[in-house]
Amino acid sequence: MNKRLLVIAGLVLLVAAGGLSAVGEQYVPGTPLKVGFIYVGPVTDYGWTAAHDQARQICVDTFPWLETVIVETVEEGAEGAVIDRLVREEKCHVIVTCSFGFIWGTQEAALRYPDTIFFHCSGFLREPNMATYMADFYQIYYLNGLIAGALTETNKLGYIGAVPIPEVKRHIGAFTLGVRAVNPDAEVHVRWINAWVDEVAAAAATQALIAEGCDGFAFTEDTATVVQVAAEGEFFSFGHYSPMYVFSPEYCVSGQIAHWEAIYLDFIGKVYSGEYNALNLKNVDYWWLLQEGGVEAGCDPGMVINPAWEDELKAVTIDDPMMGTISVYDLVMTRLQQMSDPGLTFDPFVGPLYDRKGTLRVPAGCILSFDELTTMQWAVNGIVGPWPDEP
Repeated sequence: MNKRLLVIAGLVLLVAAGGLSAVGEQYVPGTPLKVGFIYVGPVTDYGWTAAHDQARQICVDTFPWLETVIVETVEEGAEGAVIDRLVREEKCHVIVTCSFGFIWGTQEAALRYPDTIFFHCSGFLREPNMATYMADFYQIYYLNGLIAGALTETNKLGYIGAVPIPEVKRHIGAFTLGVRAVNPDAEVHVRWINAWVDEVAAAAATQALIAEGCDGFAFTEDTATVVQVAAEGEFFSFGHYSPMYVFSPEYCVSGQIAHWEAIYLDFIGKVYSGEYNALNLKNVDYWWLLQEGGVEAGCDPGMVINPAWEDELKAVTIDDPMMGTISVYDLVMTRLQQMSDPGLTFDPFVGPLYDRKGTLRVPAGCILSFDELTTMQWAVNGIVGPWPDEP
């Protein structure tokens, strides 16, 4: 970390001395705008990267003055050279870096190119010319967990985790809370594959969890592999980032769908109008959830729950302290409405909540703050398996 800080400090000095400020052109509002997108995976992954690229195309179709350039399958840590090319050769006015692991390279580039605008996904570092954004799924994972808790017959659900960062841990935690709200005896077994895109590892992890007795699956990996492998064994699953009903019409029950276009249209439109520029982004952070339209619950647009599973979910009931006896189907729809409400009348991380070591993490009547959500490292009670950096 000290070495990185020295690099950043050196870049600041270079910029202050004018050594790099001539590179990159300051955007003039109302003129044609060129935006470069850097992806961690291929646009054909049908997950994270595909969702970002579909959103980019919507922006191109919407804004006649917009030109875009994409660079796909960029390794985290290698983004710096790609940014240099997009700024120096492609003359992009805005650089969008679409992975958490691009965080340091994006910040360093923002200091190298103070006239260029940067937009980093799922990070927490900002500069006058660098904003951040996230369409987060933790609310929807909770809804998926409610469904999973009702459908499991073995009381073991599987979760295939990509990389153990707070974002993924938050999502697994929310999923587990949903599961145990319906089925307190159920567990969520976790396998990490330490990669965002790895079909082979995702398939192997799913098969290993099936061998452990898991009969339902959620995941964070940028392909439809988990959905497909689960379907081969006739196990239910939840889609991730993109509509995955098409990969398993029988067994994909619900899922999470990102609407990155909602964020991109807003941000790019404000750059074009001049509301956002390379001097005023230090405090710009999009944290868009259900109520902002950044995400959608379901395995296909407009399909919150696969109709093939509705009757089964309507037949399972629980006793809720506020709503009385209610079917899990109705509970999912009620919680969805509550979390979509601008007043936010329900949050999954409401206390009292304990981690799996027995430590009180959220006192009664409180909910996790934004900072606590985005730095979450602890494991919710009910999670089984390795948990790197567990406090």
